[in-house]
Amino acid sequence: MSKKQNQKGDIRITVKGNVGGQIAVGNNNTQFKSETHYSITTEDMEKLHQMLSELRIKVGTTAQPEKKTSALEQVKNLDQAIMGKKPDVSKMEKVKNWFGKNMPALAGAVTSVIVHPIVGKLVEAGGDLLVKDFQQRFGGDS
Repeated sequence: MSKKQNQKGDIRITVKGNVGGQIAVGNNNTQFKSETHYSITTEDMEKLHQMLSELRIKVGTTAQPEKKTSALEQVKNLDQAIMGKKPDVSKMEKVKNWFGKNMPALAGAVTSVIVHPIVGKLVEAGGDLLVKDFQQRFGGDS
C-alpha cells in the first residue's frame, strides 16, 4: 500500500494484491478490532445430543421397514455433519433433501434439528463464510 499526500491535504492511496484486515485513510484515525467468540456450553451440547437421539428414536420407530436402515444412516450422517470439527452444511442439506424425497413425514423433524439455535451457534463459530453458506442453503439467520 502506498500513501501520498498532496499540497492541498488530499490523501490518495493505492492498494494492490490480497489485503486482509483494516485500513485507515486520513489523519488522526483510531481503529478498534473486536472479535466475537461464540461459546457453546456443555448444556448446549447435551441438548444437541438429546435432540439427535430423539430424532434417531423417532426415525427408528416411524420409518417404513424397507427404509429404516437408510433413514438411520442419514441421521448418523446428520450427526457427523453437525458434530464434526466444523459443521458440514453441504452434508446437512443432503440429509434434509433425502428425507424430503424419501420420508417427507420426517423432513420437518430433521429440519428442526438443522435450524436449531444451537446448530446456529456451531455454524457461527465456523466463521462468516460458513454462516453465509448455511443461510444460502437454509434461509434466514443461522
